[in-house]
Amino acid sequence: MQTIQANNYPVHFNEKGYEALNSHLKATKYSNLFIITDSNTNDYCLHKFLPYLETDLTIEIIEFEAGEINKNIDTCIEVWKVLTELGADRKSLVINLGGGVVTDLGGFVASTFKRGVDFIHIPTTLLSMVDASVGGKTGVDLGNLKNQIGVINVPLMVLIDTQYLETVPQNEMRSGLAEMLKHGLIFDKNYWEQFLDLSSIDFNDLDGLIHRSVAIKNEIVMQDPTEKNIRKALNFGHTLGHAIESYFLENENKTTLLHGEAIAIGMILESYISWHKNLITEAEYHQIKSAIKAIYDDITFEENDIQPILDLLIHDKKNEFGTIQFALIEGIGAIKINQLVENELILSAFQDYKS
Repeated sequence: MQTIQANNYPVHFNEKGYEALNSHLKATKYSNLFIITDSNTNDYCLHKFLPYLETDLTIEIIEFEAGEINKNIDTCIEVWKVLTELGADRKSLVINLGGGVVTDLGGFVASTFKRGVDFIHIPTTLLSMVDASVGGKTGVDLGNLKNQIGVINVPLMVLIDTQYLETVPQNEMRSGLAEMLKHGLIFDKNYWEQFLDLSSIDFNDLDGLIHRSVAIKNEIVMQDPTEKNIRKALNFGHTLGHAIESYFLENENKTTLLHGEAIAIGMILESYISWHKNLITEAEYHQIKSAIKAIYDDITFEENDIQPILDLLIHDKKNEFGTIQFALIEGIGAIKINQLVENELILSAFQDYKS
C-alpha cells in the first residue's frame, strides 16, 4: 500500500510503517520512549505492537481509562504528571496507540508538554484511521462540548495497520464507516456509490477503502491546513452531529452515542437542509437518507430534546460572530461551505428524520 504524503509527515500502511518507525528510531537520538494507550488498546493492541519495536530505549506505558468521557483536561494533567515523574524531557518520543480519543488527547499532551515533544500516531480503530489520525488536530473536550481545547500540530508519522481492526467491535466499525461515507459525499461520488449496497462491497479490500478515505481527507487538508476555507468541508454532518453527540453524552436519560452514530444522523439532517436549499435533488436526498438508515439504528428524539441540541450549536467551533456556518453538499461529491441555516429548517429536518 503506497505511503500518502501529508502536510510535513507521511502516512504509512501495514509493514512499511514499522520499517519506517524503526528506521526513524535508529536515526534519531531519543532519551526515552512513552506509549500512551487507553484501557482497551492496552489490553487488545499493545501486545500486537510491541514485538515490532526495534530499540534499546527505555519504554514506559501510560494508560488511561477508555471512553470519550475521559477525553478531558483532567486526564491530560494526570498524563503530564506521569511523564514528569518518569523523566520525560524534550528529547522524549511519544507514541499514541489507540482510537481517536487516544490520538486526540495524546497528540495534545505531546504538543504541550515542555512546549512540544515528538509524537507518532498508530490508530487502532476504523474511525481513527480514516479521520482522527489525519490532519494534525489534537485536543480534548470541555465538559460535554467536543474538542474545545486543542492545537493543530502534526505527528512525525502515522502508521495504519488494519490488523488492529480485528479487535474492534461491529458498532465501532460502523462508527468509523460514517466518516468514510462523508468523504464520498463531499468529494468523490464514485467512492460514495461503493457503499450503496454493502452486500456487494469486498471488505477483503478494506485496506484499499481506508487508503482512499485517507487520501480524500489528506487532499482537502493539504489545501487548507488550519481550516480557514475548504477544510471546512470536512465538517459536513458534524455541525448538528456534534451537538447531538454532546447532548446525548450529558443527558443521563439518553444512551451515549458513538461519534459516527451521531455524525450519521447529522449527515441525514444536513442533507435534508442541502435539499431544501436547492443544493441537491430530492432523489439524491432520499438516496442518502435510505443508505445511511440501512446501516445505523434510528435514534428517537422527543420534542423536548430539540431545543437543547440547538442551544449547543452556539458552542460549535464553526460559530463565527454569533452565527453557525454549515458545510452543505452541493450535489453528491461536492461541497458548499459557510452556509447559514435558519432554525425553522433545522426543526423541519428533525421532523423528516423521524419519518
